[in-house]
Amino acid sequence: MKMRWMRAMAVAAAMASAVPAMAQDKLEVLLDWFVNPDHGPLYVAQEQGYFKDEGLAVDLIAPADPNDPPRLVAAGQGDIAISYQPQLHLQVDAGLPVVRVGTLVATPLNTVIVLKDGPIKSIKDLKGKKVGFSVGGFEDALLGAMLEKHGLSLKDVTLINVNFSLSPALFAGQVDAIVGGYRNFELNQMAIEKKEGRAFFPEEEGVPAYDELVFITAKGKVNDPRIGRFLSAVERGTQYLINHPDAAWALFIKGRKDLDTELNKRAWKDSVARFAHSPRALDRARYERFAQFLKARGLVKTTPDIAIYAVEVK
Repeated sequence: MKMRWMRAMAVAAAMASAVPAMAQDKLEVLLDWFVNPDHGPLYVAQEQGYFKDEGLAVDLIAPADPNDPPRLVAAGQGDIAISYQPQLHLQVDAGLPVVRVGTLVATPLNTVIVLKDGPIKSIKDLKGKKVGFSVGGFEDALLGAMLEKHGLSLKDVTLINVNFSLSPALFAGQVDAIVGGYRNFELNQMAIEKKEGRAFFPEEEGVPAYDELVFITAKGKVNDPRIGRFLSAVERGTQYLINHPDAAWALFIKGRKDLDTELNKRAWKDSVARFAHSPRALDRARYERFAQFLKARGLVKTTPDIAIYAVEVK
């Protein structure tokens, strides 16, 4: 009896191995920037085989120009792009046919940063000070709202474009504060360089909370079944990362030694709590509040129905 059972099992195994593997659907995902801990759940999902479990062969692509991904997916050159909720509102207002289909980082990362041992202890202390920025538009609006909560306005500060040298400009005394530094990166970079920073968080200073990083696709691809399967794999990757941050870090740097830096290690720990636990979930009221905020600041002309630019994928 035992030999007959073993023979049957061997035949079944042989038959199973003869069945061709199911073809995987290719999916191109354009990152918002070079690979960094903000993308942790995607690389965990890749290394753990979660995309493969969903029948997907996912290609994660870092852009040559960070401004390109939304335009590329809108033109059909890529399936999904990682972008920013504030930029999504501006892009839709400008007529770009893209739609939010998921969330990667569910809290703001943007901050106003000063030197911890400096004279600025609160936003109101920025009066008469120089503030460095990299990208105009949204950052101006963000800073303006934070100042207004304390009875000030943008006229009370001097804005200086320091390009992407935010921390260096602060260290050199070129500016007294910077806007646009990320709480999981710039603050850690400053600590590594023994120049501790103090951060003021927009969502605590008059700016509605928003999703920092979102997944977008072209309007014509909203119902593409690959998107739902992709989000399912990302959710599994996020769950694993939250439950096993150290093991997930090892997966993130696997075969990518250039990512194994002190800055990335610190940023990884600070990013864990900020990933969307349910990437599909859409807080419509939150998006509507933020759209109204942008309109009040003059950054968008209209606030269209949210269904036009953000959906909850089945």
